[in-house]
Amino acid sequence: MQTPSYKYVYLVGVGGIGMSALARYFNHQGLKVAGYDRTETELTRALASEGVEVHYDDCVTLIPEEFRHNPADTLVVYTPAVPADHSELTYLLANGFKVIKRSVSLGVIAASKRALAVAGTHGKTTTSTMLSHLLVEALGGVNAFLGGIAKNYNTNLLLSKNDVLVAEADEFDRSFLQLFPNAAVVTSTDADHLDIYGSHDSILRSFGDFVNQIKPGGVLIAKQGIELPIENKDITVFRYSIDKGGDYHAENIVRNANGTYTFDIVTPTGTIKECTLGVPGWINVENAIGAVALALTVTDDKEAIKRALRSFGGVRRRFDFYINTATLTFMDDYAHHPAELRASISSVKAMFPDRKVCGIFQPHLYTRTRDFAEGFAESLSLLDEVILLDIYPARELPIPGVSSQIIFDRITAPSKVLITKEQLLDEVARRQVDVLMTLGAGDIDKLVEPISELLKTRYNVNEA
Repeated sequence: MQTPSYKYVYLVGVGGIGMSALARYFNHQGLKVAGYDRTETELTRALASEGVEVHYDDCVTLIPEEFRHNPADTLVVYTPAVPADHSELTYLLANGFKVIKRSVSLGVIAASKRALAVAGTHGKTTTSTMLSHLLVEALGGVNAFLGGIAKNYNTNLLLSKNDVLVAEADEFDRSFLQLFPNAAVVTSTDADHLDIYGSHDSILRSFGDFVNQIKPGGVLIAKQGIELPIENKDITVFRYSIDKGGDYHAENIVRNANGTYTFDIVTPTGTIKECTLGVPGWINVENAIGAVALALTVTDDKEAIKRALRSFGGVRRRFDFYINTATLTFMDDYAHHPAELRASISSVKAMFPDRKVCGIFQPHLYTRTRDFAEGFAESLSLLDEVILLDIYPARELPIPGVSSQIIFDRITAPSKVLITKEQLLDEVARRQVDVLMTLGAGDIDKLVEPISELLKTRYNVNEA
């Protein structure tokens, strides 16, 4: 973002994954950066170590004095996840500060770049991170604002001297309508965020609005089967799939012993033979096809793409393995929508067809639980054993009659239990674990390391 008139940037909700990437960007640009977040996390501690001043109480006097006393020199960025009655945000809005949403800030930054956007109700973070890694290898670098921590780089922000930028196009709060990319991939358009959109048709219309903002001469790469109201006649449209044809698809798919896959990628300009993906899981093969298709809009270096697929290390909390031996496996995934759960669980079941798979799921949001209880139950019923936790409310107040019980009652898995988060470690300790998955977008991630350590100690595992 061009910010010559600002000396300071203050972020309300700085610990969010998208907000923290902006904080790092502005910090790298030489501005003084500070922010508020509700909870101290590994990410906020990392920001503090990089020179970003962070506090955790909603209190106006905690905003650094030089920011507070210089509204003309201070840009304020906020996330829509922050409640409207937040006292700091209310103060900043009322006292002459320039206040913009995160999506507006990202849109301005992207406008000066050759922007590649990754949209979809699920699959965005892995696909955009994979795309970024492909372009680092093929172009020598890329600018990227990621929705997760790339394990190859241990960050959610990549910077480069070239003008190519990768951005997640987030449909939440219609944020992606701030982006006008040169090319985009759409991975999925399932119903989600119905508290904002109201209906699936409204979601599809917004995705249509987004793809119609692709710049003239640009490219849209849509997953096979997705139907969008494409009115933009000045773009080229391609389709991709894992193995069902389309302009980009995989052939000769072979599962390796460690759960990774080797496959050929068929493209309109030839086939990339014997690609091996560095991360396991059937779902990641599909993500790779979309990422490769978008990468080929800015590079024709297929050998670099092949190398990068093999060296891709994945994304923290996206199909993320902590233990993977012949007799014990533990992985963590951010899946928080029925379609994401189905994809993650199905991928694990395909990797380990003869083993018992237990899933721990923490529902995220009362509205999402209410709207998709049946779908959650269907996806979780694919498991051999289900451990269901209470709802993580995030920004929401309770809704009468909505609890994890409405999912639990519909689950048909052979074994199921509904417990609190506080009971989880004891529950895991008493079980005979074969393959264990933690699933959800709430604060279940805080229990991943304790579970991993418990299992390593109990089963005498020396290597993750």
